[in-house]
Amino acid sequence: MAMQQITILGSTGSIGVSSLDVIARHPDQFRVFALTGHSRIEVLAEQCQRFVPAFAVVPNAEAAGQLSALVPTQTRVLCGVEGLIEVASHSDTDTVVAAIVGAAGLLPTIAAAEAGKKILLANKEALVMAGALFLDAVARGGATLLPLDSEHNAIFQCLPPGFTGVSGAGLSGTGVSKLILSASGGPFRTTPIEQLMTVSPDQACAHPNWSMGRKISVDSATMMNKGLELIEACWLFNVAAADVDIVIHPQSIVHSLVEYVDGSVLAQLGNPDMRTPIAHALAWPERIASGVARLNLTELAALEFEPPDTERFPALTLARQAGESMGDAPTALNAANEVAVAAFLAEQIRFPRIAAVVAEVMADWQGSEPACLEAVQDSDSRARRLAQVSVAGYQDEV
Repeated sequence: MAMQQITILGSTGSIGVSSLDVIARHPDQFRVFALTGHSRIEVLAEQCQRFVPAFAVVPNAEAAGQLSALVPTQTRVLCGVEGLIEVASHSDTDTVVAAIVGAAGLLPTIAAAEAGKKILLANKEALVMAGALFLDAVARGGATLLPLDSEHNAIFQCLPPGFTGVSGAGLSGTGVSKLILSASGGPFRTTPIEQLMTVSPDQACAHPNWSMGRKISVDSATMMNKGLELIEACWLFNVAAADVDIVIHPQSIVHSLVEYVDGSVLAQLGNPDMRTPIAHALAWPERIASGVARLNLTELAALEFEPPDTERFPALTLARQAGESMGDAPTALNAANEVAVAAFLAEQIRFPRIAAVVAEVMADWQGSEPACLEAVQDSDSRARRLAQVSVAGYQDEV
């Protein structure tokens, strides 16, 4: 395998940290070219000291000044969206790990696509917000797009031999009848629904199987994360929302499944550790060691599966409806959810109101098909304003 120069967008988050762990195990195959972070400046500085990237990117000039005093002299510090775009599209970058959470990752990820990079996509919002525009950029730039979410990576691994890339022609003629996303159910899978009004942000972030950032942990608790993954799967594999099922699997051992027309169902299994899909995507189409503990099937007490409870998880229904509508409906869904989750984490609204805020925004949404990135950003801004109004209506409950 040729040496790959890696840019990690969001290196201080859980995906970024896991990516660096895999990269460090294979110094003869991977070199860190650029790292980016948002608020954890000291963590980013430690990463720069260890990997000595050519570039590091932070949000603003103040953070850049702070970081510059802590990193090796060989590392040039950039700031803002312009810095993210520069390192994502730089001629010396071969591979971009797109792991910035939320809408903030959209522009640099599209820049990487237009520059023809190998993109390891963990930032599902790039597809949820601007699926058609993003995939058009992938095609124009000749980029390689590989899914890093454990569920979509699992589906990719279970697809037929000869399926060599996501998007494009899709699954027509492959014999695939259904894609099945598995979900743990999060920390509130069995909590009485009436108790959800009193759960705290810390409780919502206490995922039973995965170690993740706070925003994505809350999305897992509401199961909006799975709804966003449904929309992402539609774009990645060129299927309709009706062709994607969701199943609750509390053990998080089966990461997703593919059903074929002959009745076969193929599943990808592994311990719940993001280093597995990261190693798979970094080395694809080859395989490398990830550092993940071997899955011992004889130690598993049981593998359970159950249908999702849409009364408990109304975000799933909202996301499926947005996926069926497409246009800019997923953009509005994502924006409203980001505002609502931020409000919950700030203890401004109660947990069930996250889905309620999103539902209010989507109920009045007059959608359209965005023709350009500016239109996507306009839809995103409009939905955020509506969500903020909705949040204000629930603040008296806290």
